[in-house]
Amino acid sequence: MATGRRISRVASLIKREVSQMLLHGIKDDRVGIGMVSVTDVDVSGDLQHAKIFVSIYGTDEVRTQTMEGLRSATGYVRSELGHRVRLRRTPEVIFVEDRSLERGTQIISLLNKLSQNRQEQKAENITDSESQDKQKSKSDGVD
Repeated sequence: MATGRRISRVASLIKREVSQMLLHGIKDDRVGIGMVSVTDVDVSGDLQHAKIFVSIYGTDEVRTQTMEGLRSATGYVRSELGHRVRLRRTPEVIFVEDRSLERGTQIISLLNKLSQNRQEQKAENITDSESQDKQKSKSDGVD
């Protein structure tokens, strides 16, 4: 078993190399359709398996095609990793779609909407209380 420090260094190396392959090495047209970025790499404790999390920008159809392209390129990615990263055994590569950025964007937009609604309600409450004060002062002046 590798130490935690070594696992993180290997994961970082794999992330960098796969990112370079996405830019220059993988020739599959399906991978080039959507904007793809490597968000994280999870390497097992024995350095035998690497889950590569990718974020894909585009429609659902583009995401599906891009993931198919990445899955078909796993053999190429693994062999290139074997040449670029010096390890006793090259880890098995698994591509996983990461939608955390999309979910984060949705959560931020929901929070912004809530904040905006609260500000609107405060403004309505202030104008309502001001109009009530004016009505009260008018009725107090009449009596």
